[in-house]
Amino acid sequence: MSTDNHSQKKTANAQKTYTVTADQLPLSCPSDEMLLWNSHPKVYLPIEKTGEAVCEYCGAHYVLKK
Repeated sequence: MSTDNHSQKKTANAQKTYTVTADQLPLSCPSDEMLLWNSHPKVYLPIEKTGEAVCEYCGAHYVLKK
Protein backbone atom coordinates (compact mmCIF):
# COMPACT_ATOMS: atom_id res chain seq x y z
CA MET A 1 0.00 0.00 0.00
CA SER A 2 1.42 3.40 -0.92
CA THR A 3 1.35 6.36 1.41
CA ASP A 4 0.56 9.93 0.55
CA ASN A 5 3.64 11.97 1.53
CA HIS A 6 1.66 15.20 1.13
CA SER A 7 -0.70 14.24 3.98
CA GLN A 8 2.24 13.41 6.27
CA LYS A 9 3.92 16.80 5.96
CA LYS A 10 3.42 19.61 8.47
CA THR A 11 2.04 22.96 7.47
CA ALA A 12 4.87 25.46 7.28
CA ASN A 13 4.98 28.06 10.02
CA ALA A 14 1.95 26.57 11.78
CA GLN A 15 3.54 27.03 15.16
CA LYS A 16 6.10 29.46 16.48
CA THR A 17 8.52 27.19 18.39
CA TYR A 18 10.06 24.04 16.94
CA THR A 19 12.43 21.61 18.66
CA VAL A 20 15.04 20.07 16.38
CA THR A 21 17.65 17.38 16.92
CA ALA A 22 21.22 17.07 15.65
CA ASP A 23 20.15 14.60 12.96
CA GLN A 24 17.96 17.35 11.43
CA LEU A 25 20.94 19.64 10.79
CA PRO A 26 21.69 21.67 8.79
CA LEU A 27 18.55 23.52 9.84
CA SER A 28 16.42 25.22 7.24
CA CYS A 29 13.14 27.08 7.42
CA PRO A 30 10.82 25.87 6.18
CA SER A 31 12.11 22.42 7.02
CA ASP A 32 11.95 19.39 4.75
CA GLU A 33 8.99 18.11 6.79
CA MET A 34 6.88 21.16 5.95
CA LEU A 35 4.67 21.91 2.99
CA LEU A 36 6.26 24.66 0.96
CA TRP A 37 3.44 25.96 -1.17
CA ASN A 38 2.37 28.67 1.27
CA SER A 39 5.68 29.57 2.81
CA HIS A 40 8.68 31.81 2.26
CA PRO A 41 11.96 31.00 0.46
CA LYS A 42 14.08 28.34 2.13
CA VAL A 43 16.79 29.80 4.37
CA TYR A 44 19.42 27.99 6.42
CA LEU A 45 19.66 28.93 10.08
CA PRO A 46 22.82 28.73 12.22
CA ILE A 47 21.75 26.92 15.38
CA GLU A 48 24.82 24.86 16.28
CA LYS A 49 26.68 27.48 18.36
CA THR A 50 23.88 28.95 20.46
CA GLY A 51 21.30 26.16 20.42
CA GLU A 52 18.59 28.56 19.20
CA ALA A 53 17.70 30.33 15.96
CA VAL A 54 14.90 32.57 14.69
CA CYS A 55 13.79 32.69 11.07
CA GLU A 56 14.08 36.18 9.63
CA TYR A 57 11.04 35.63 7.38
CA CYS A 58 8.40 34.10 9.62
CA GLY A 59 9.75 34.49 13.14
CA ALA A 60 9.68 30.76 13.84
CA HIS A 61 11.87 29.98 16.85
CA TYR A 62 13.97 26.81 16.70
CA VAL A 63 15.56 25.15 19.72
CA LEU A 64 18.23 22.46 19.41
CA LYS A 65 17.47 19.51 21.68
CA LYS A 66 20.58 18.29 23.48
